Amino acid sequence: MTKAQLETEVSKYMSYVLRHAPDAAGLTLDGEGWVAFEELEKALTSKYDVSRAEIIAIIENNPKKRFTLADNRIRANQGHSVEVDLALTAVEPPADLFHGTSAIAWHSIEREGLKKMQRHHVHLSADVETAKIVALRRKGGHVILRVDAARMFSEGHSFFVSDIGVWLTESVPVQYLSPDAGTP
Repeated sequence: MTKAQLETEVSKYMSYVLRHAPDAAGLTLDGEGWVAFEELEKALTSKYDVSRAEIIAIIENNPKKRFTLADNRIRANQGHSVEVDLALTAVEPPADLFHGTSAIAWHSIEREGLKKMQRHHVHLSADVETAKIVALRRKGGHVILRVDAARMFSEGHSFFVSDIGVWLTESVPVQYLSPDAGTP
């Protein structure tokens, strides 16, 4: 396995245990999703041939900025399926937000809106380009959805922004969605 492959595998495993299955690595997250860095380090070094310095480099160099390391604790920034309180504060969103999805998923979204599914929130992008990157990871055709965030907010929906700039909301009902906002 190359160094790049190892880094990718370790990063994916960290995402998995910090977002979805901490028990798979013998970890217990606190109420806000934090765990002692030493505990995660122990779990990673027992599974992979990786040093503390390499783990820190993986965290710091992650292009998606999936993790926050502070005060010898670490957590995933968003995307949890386990119960955590990320202590986010509601803020007014920009007028439009965007969501990249597959053409197949659009068929149900146009009937039911965007739902958080097993996550805590629906994830939205502040710009079309970021939504395109997300959409292109999906299989099949791609759709970029424009979300009328200003109207949602004015009608009582709450929005949050994660530490890495991902916009979060509980759901996006159909009436606030329009397709093909720069579909790739």
